[in-house]
Amino acid sequence: MTQLCEKQRFLEIIHDFIIFDAGTKKLCRPNQYFGVRAAQERIRKREGGIIWHSQGSGKSLTMVWLAKWIREHVTDSRVLIITDRTELDEQIEKVFLGVDEEIYRTSSGKDLLAQLNQTIPWLICSLIHKFVGKKELTAEDFIEELKSNLPPDFKPKGDIYVFVDECHRTQSGALHHAMKEILPNAMFIGFTGTPLLKADKETSIETFGTYIHTYKFDEAVRDQVVLDLRYEARNIEQSLTSPKKIDQWFAAKTKGLNPAALTRLKQKWGTMQKVLSSQSRLEKIVADILLDMELKERLENGRGNAMLVSGSIYQACKLYELFLARGFDKCAIVTSYKPSPSDVSKEETGEGQTEKLRQYEIYNKMLGNQTPEAFEKEVKKKFIETPGQMKLLIVVDKLLTGFDAPSATYLYIDKKMQDHGLFQAICRVNRLDGEDKEYGYIIDYKDLFKSLENSITDYTSEALEGYEKQDVEGLLSDRIKKGRQKLDEAREKIKALCDEAVDPPQDTLDYLRYFCANGTSDPTGLQDTEPRRGMLYKLTATLLRSFTNLANDLPEAGYSPQEIEILKKEVRHYEMVCAEVKNFAGDNVDLKVYEPAMRHLIDTYIRAEESETLSAFEDISLIDMIVNQGIGALEKKLPKGLTTNKGAMAETIENNLRKVIINEQPLNPAYYDNMSILLDNLIKKRQEEAMDYKRYLDELTNLANKVKNPNDNTDRPYPDALKTPGQKAIYDQLAAYDSRTTNQEAIAKALDSAVRNIRKDSWRNNYAKEKEVRIEIRKVLRATYNGQTNEELEPLENQIFQVVKKQKEY
Repeated sequence: MTQLCEKQRFLEIIHDFIIFDAGTKKLCRPNQYFGVRAAQERIRKREGGIIWHSQGSGKSLTMVWLAKWIREHVTDSRVLIITDRTELDEQIEKVFLGVDEEIYRTSSGKDLLAQLNQTIPWLICSLIHKFVGKKELTAEDFIEELKSNLPPDFKPKGDIYVFVDECHRTQSGALHHAMKEILPNAMFIGFTGTPLLKADKETSIETFGTYIHTYKFDEAVRDQVVLDLRYEARNIEQSLTSPKKIDQWFAAKTKGLNPAALTRLKQKWGTMQKVLSSQSRLEKIVADILLDMELKERLENGRGNAMLVSGSIYQACKLYELFLARGFDKCAIVTSYKPSPSDVSKEETGEGQTEKLRQYEIYNKMLGNQTPEAFEKEVKKKFIETPGQMKLLIVVDKLLTGFDAPSATYLYIDKKMQDHGLFQAICRVNRLDGEDKEYGYIIDYKDLFKSLENSITDYTSEALEGYEKQDVEGLLSDRIKKGRQKLDEAREKIKALCDEAVDPPQDTLDYLRYFCANGTSDPTGLQDTEPRRGMLYKLTATLLRSFTNLANDLPEAGYSPQEIEILKKEVRHYEMVCAEVKNFAGDNVDLKVYEPAMRHLIDTYIRAEESETLSAFEDISLIDMIVNQGIGALEKKLPKGLTTNKGAMAETIENNLRKVIINEQPLNPAYYDNMSILLDNLIKKRQEEAMDYKRYLDELTNLANKVKNPNDNTDRPYPDALKTPGQKAIYDQLAAYDSRTTNQEAIAKALDSAVRNIRKDSWRNNYAKEKEVRIEIRKVLRATYNGQTNEELEPLENQIFQVVKKQKEY
C-alpha cells in the first residue's frame, strides 16, 4: 500500500493506468505497471524487446496502457498490433473498443498498406498473414514480390510502433522480414504469454531484442492473478478378448490383396487391435468424464465446465456421439472442420461408412441448420456465460489459445501435445472464477509426462522439454501430493480456530457461545462475533472441498485406514459445528456462497443423514419455516445438537428472530422497535423460567408471525384506509411520536401524497432532490403540529424522511 500511495506513483497510476473496460473501472496489476514502465524506458532509448507475461495475467490490457502512453508522449506516433490468428485479431479489436479506443482492423494486405500510407488512423490491428503472398515462396522471393506490389508512392506515415502478439510463433523468417521491409524505421515490441523455447531464444533475441519484462507462471500464481494447476495422469486400460480371432478376421477380409496394397492398408489403419481398442478406449474416456460430471464439485453444480482435447476431428465426432448415446447432450465440438458435400462425394464403399463419411454425418447433425461459424459463436457464448448449459467442449486445435473462459475448470487431454501448444492449452483452465474455483485441473490420458511410470519431479523432461527448466517452474503440481498438503493445512487451520479457542468440554453450547456470544441477551453479540463465524464458514468450506477432492485417493495420499477414519470423523464434526452455528446465528443462507454442491459429495463420502441438515434452510429461512410450517417442521430440520438441547433450540430461534427484526427495522422503526421489546420480555421470562417450554414456543411462534406479517397483527390493526407498507410505516412513526393525536391516519395519507407528488427519478442520495422531499414533509408536519417549533419537529421530520427513503414504493 505504501508503494502504491507514494505521491508520484499514485498520480501516475491515476493518469496513466486506470481505464473503463466496457463500463468496468480497472486498475493495473503490478506486473502490468512494471511491464509498461520498462517498455517506456526502451521506447525512450529506441530499443525493441520482448514482454513475456504468463497466460491470463492481462497481456491485452498491458498493450492498451502502453499504446495510450505512446500516443500521449510520442509526437506523430502510430501503433500497429500484429497477430497471427483471426480469433486473436478479433480479441484485440474487442479489447480496444471496450476501452473506447477507436481501432482500425484491416481487411486485406492492400488495405493495410493503404492505411500505413496515410497519417490516420493512429491505431491499427492486422493479421501478419496480410503481409504475405503464397506460402511456398522463399523469404527472398516473398520480399521481392512484396516490393513489386507496393504502391509507387508508398511511404509509411508517422512514428510507427509495432506490437507483435504471440511473438514466439511469428518471431522470425519471411513474415518478420516482410514487416521490417515495409516498416524500416518502426520499433518492434514482441508480446508472449509463454516462455521462449530453448532452440528459439537466440533467434528471438536477435529479432526483437532482449526481454523488456518477464512475469512467470509461478509469480502469477503467488500474486493470485491466475490459479495453480493440478495435474493427474489417468490410465485407460485396453484389452481384446480374442486377438487371434481378430487377426484371422483381418486376414480373411484382406484376402486377395497384393502385398503392396496390403502394406498400404496396414500403414493407414495399423492393426485391427488398434482400431477396435480405440473404440473401447473412447467409451472408457467418456464414462470416466461422465463420472467426474457427477462427482467433481464445479462440474456437478454447473458453475464450472470442461474442455476435452481430442487427437483428430474424426475422434472428436466419435466422442460426441458416445456422449449423446449416454444421454449427455450438454456438449459440442468446436474445430476448424466445415462439412462440405464435396468432401464425401466419393466415400461410399458398399462395405459400410468410411471415417470421412461418418465424420461428415455426425458434424452436420450437430450443426443442424446453422453454419459452423454461427454454431461456434453460440456454443462459446453458452460455455462462458451459462456453464451449466454447456458443460463440455470437444476440441482438436481451436480454442486452445486466446480463448478465455473463467468457468473452464477441467482440461482433459487425449492428444499428443508438446511445448507451446501444451503450455497454452493447459492455461485455458487457470482463470479466476469465484471462491469455489481453487485450481485448474489437467487430466492427462496420453501420459504426456510419463508420470504413470515415474514419480513427477521434473516436467521439462518430457512434454515441456523444449523449455528452460526455470521458465516453467511451478506450472504443474501433482494432484494427490498437493491435495494432501492442502487437506492437512485445512485441518490445522480449523483446529486452531475451533479446538484451541473453545473451552472444554466443547459441546454444542460451548461452540455457540464462542461463535455467537450471548446473542439473545446481548443484541450486539452476534454482530461482534461475526468475523469469527465468517472465518469458521470459510475454513469449513475449505476443509470440505479439500477432503472431497481427495476422498477417492486417501490411501494413495498416504493415509492409513485408521487415519482415514479419524479424518472422516473430523470432517463430520466440523461440518456439524458449522451447520449448528449457521442455524443458531441465522446465517444459513451463506450455504449458497460457500458450499454450492457439497451436499452430494459429503453424502457420498461421509454420512447421508448429516449432510441433509446443510440444505434445510437454503430456500426458506428458519423464521419463515416457523411461520409457514410450525415448530414441528423446524425440529425435524435442525441438527441434533440443537434439537436435543432446549436451551440451544430456544436461543437459535431467538437469534434468528432478532436478526429479522434488525434487518426489517429501517423499513418501520416504530413497529420493529416494539417487536424487539416483546422479544426481550419473552427471553427474560424464559431465562427466569416463568413459563414452561411448550408455552414459550407457542409465544415465540406468535411473535414470529407478528414480525413477518405486520398486517396480520390483531393486537393493533391498521386503519382500512392505509393500504401500502409506506403509509403504514409513516402511521406507526406518527403514533410513536404522539399517541394522543386522533387524526394520524389522515396525516399519514397527507405525507404519503406529498412525497409521491414531489419525488423525482433517482432522488435517493441526490442532495437537491432529497431536499425537495424533506421540504414537503416539513410543510405537512408544520400544518399538523402548528403549535411546535421547527426544532421540536426536526426529530420527527428526520424519522419520517428515513422511513420514506427506505420504502421501495417511493
